Amino acid sequence: MAGLLAVFFGLQVWTVPEYAMTPGDATPVAPLVKVHGIATDAHHDTIMLTDVLLQSLNAWQWLTMHLQSHVEFVSADQLVEPGVPTDELVAQGYLEMSDSKMAAEVAAFHALGWTTPSTATGAVVNSVIAPSPARRAGLHVADEIVAVDAKPVTSDCALIVALHDVAPGTRVSLGVARAKISRTGVITWAVPTSLSVTTAAVPKGQGGPTGCVGVTGSSRSWIGVGVQAGVHYTLPARVTIDTSNIGGPSAGLAMTLTLIDRLSQGSLTGHQVVAATGTIDVFGDVGDVGGVAEKTVAVQRSGAKYFIVPQVEVATAQSAAQPGLKIIGVTSLSQVLSDLRAIGGDAPTPLTPPH
Repeated sequence: MAGLLAVFFGLQVWTVPEYAMTPGDATPVAPLVKVHGIATDAHHDTIMLTDVLLQSLNAWQWLTMHLQSHVEFVSADQLVEPGVPTDELVAQGYLEMSDSKMAAEVAAFHALGWTTPSTATGAVVNSVIAPSPARRAGLHVADEIVAVDAKPVTSDCALIVALHDVAPGTRVSLGVARAKISRTGVITWAVPTSLSVTTAAVPKGQGGPTGCVGVTGSSRSWIGVGVQAGVHYTLPARVTIDTSNIGGPSAGLAMTLTLIDRLSQGSLTGHQVVAATGTIDVFGDVGDVGGVAEKTVAVQRSGAKYFIVPQVEVATAQSAAQPGLKIIGVTSLSQVLSDLRAIGGDAPTPLTPPH
């Protein structure tokens, strides 16, 4: 018995390099949305976002979860890029959600005929390699780099250009707007301050093509961050979406549809209960997401009649769906709106005429 107890406790202490993905919830988005400064329709449709639960595992959990249904096991390497540690995985998820909400708002207003002027703001850190100069200097996911040696940086490519010809071993001063992420995932940025980083030689396998105009050949040095363009959009209204404790970009499509429904006349879904998963960009393109089988289980439990998924995930969703749930595959927001009209929904007509 003592030996069995020792094995049991040993399995609880021994962690494994895998995560378990299990069905989460299908949550109506409308109660999470607030819009100020523009007319809204109080009679909203039920459009649901879906999520999954991602759990790190010890050996005992790994063994027991293999006996359960609707569990997908993913390795740490599938969740982060090579060289990126998992300790900022949560921050990455919250940054992706923040970006997703912004894209959903812009795409929704565009669909209703509004323009949304944009301003480039900097280079937002979306990954930090360990070990690296950036890691040693204390850069974190969601921090925004706005200057190099007092020269403004307004995009990811601007940062790459600024560092491209800098010799390894050079100390540079970065202007950084530090990100603060609350326990529920709300991101705020502080006033930029200076951060000293010493560049290093480019490691093997790093420093490949950047796609940035004016950048040719390999960079001379490296600080070890992945970055994306920071952009601020001026919207015709103030929108807040409460996504507490939900990370990742997969709720983008559901949030977009909810905003369109809230800002337009009639019923976008024909009063049908609809769930959706898929990323959205500011142009209305719908992108692939993970965990669709587990999300389908969550949608099935919610009683939704329709589940809208990225086209490439239709087969996965259908394999997990039970009779009574119709899977709709899409690639763009315009296609989604057309498919909703086919099930009885109204074409979106803005309550406030765009100007």
